[in-house]
Amino acid sequence: MSIQGITENDIANYLANTPGFFERHAELLGAIQLTSPHGQRAVSLQERQMELLREKIKGLELKLIEMIRHGQDNVVIADRLHRFTRAIMLTANAADLPGVLVTELMHQFMIPQVGIRLWGAAPVFAALPFAQEVGADVKSFTASLSIPYCGVNSGFEAVTWLEDPASAMSLAMIPLRHGAGDGVFGMLVLASPDPTRYAADMGTEFLMRIGEIASAGLSRLLPPA
Repeated sequence: MSIQGITENDIANYLANTPGFFERHAELLGAIQLTSPHGQRAVSLQERQMELLREKIKGLELKLIEMIRHGQDNVVIADRLHRFTRAIMLTANAADLPGVLVTELMHQFMIPQVGIRLWGAAPVFAALPFAQEVGADVKSFTASLSIPYCGVNSGFEAVTWLEDPASAMSLAMIPLRHGAGDGVFGMLVLASPDPTRYAADMGTEFLMRIGEIASAGLSRLLPPA
């Protein structure tokens, strides 16, 4: 819309750059009538501005509530991770570490099933369940993982490490490494009957932290370098 070459943008720019206009014409604040977004009634410019401010404040309040909720969730996760790490550090007998790790993961993070295998453990642990032989395909697959695998259960051999393989609908498979970029010596399998819990597009940073902590603790089971 334009009036004799003056457009609405021209008027808007003028008002924005002339803050004294409404001071000199204060009567317009009450005289200008606008349609309220909450009905068809007419409201003054001042009332419309107050409605806009209330809506903005309400939006900010909702964002603040969301931020507080996320902060509380993060504190809960941090506490669980702390208890998980502490349990590993307090395990005196190295042979007990895989069992403690599995139990704590299930308890702290409410994971229905957890499985673990180590193929780099010292010979003294060879007879224990976590050191049972695994196939070459599992080792190759684990070594290829730069980040944890998350997705549906497609019949992976690692699922047989679980107590109830048939109920595992989605999986997170986490490689265990000596250190950043070093060789793989095992794998953790987290399983859920919920097919959406471990989705292919989910973030894996937290799972990577779990893998790093588990790898550091389980390194006590490896033969001396």
